[in-house]
Amino acid sequence: MAEYHVEEHSSLIKTPKQLVIVVVLAFAVPITLIAMLVHLVTSGGEVPASHPGMSEEAVAKRLRPVGEVVIDPNQPAPVAAPATVAAVAPVSGAKSAPAGHPATAKGKSVYDATCNVCHAAGVAGAPKTGDKAQWAPRLKAGMSALYASSIKGKNAMPPKGGNLALSDADVNAAVDYMVSLVK
Repeated sequence: MAEYHVEEHSSLIKTPKQLVIVVVLAFAVPITLIAMLVHLVTSGGEVPASHPGMSEEAVAKRLRPVGEVVIDPNQPAPVAAPATVAAVAPVSGAKSAPAGHPATAKGKSVYDATCNVCHAAGVAGAPKTGDKAQWAPRLKAGMSALYASSIKGKNAMPPKGGNLALSDADVNAAVDYMVSLVK
């Protein structure tokens, strides 16, 4: 039978002085490496003021906004709700308020401020203002149905045309105004 000789494990640290040196180096070496990395990261990017990238124009170019709002000068200016609105004479045979009546003026001002955004162009299926063919089926349903769908919303139209600050009477006045244009 063959005999195997196993050597015992021996430590590299044989004296207490060697142990103290290893312990001190175990703390000192990582701390020194971290300090060197911090110095490298914090002091490596200094750019002199005379560098072309530090000129006022270059800095302003880097700081300017990414996008800009450009208004097409060919588009009409947005229509703000006027303080006083001229009365619109109702179309003959319309059951709206007479010319000069406050309800007609209120209906037009609400239409101009809110409703015309969609109804002027027929956006998202909204019946175009003044288009009798588009308004005919809605008129057959009756004014109470028109008022209700205008106040509560219908299909793509949000309640009160998206202007929840409007009173029900204001919305009804705008409906009366639009209906007066197709009768």
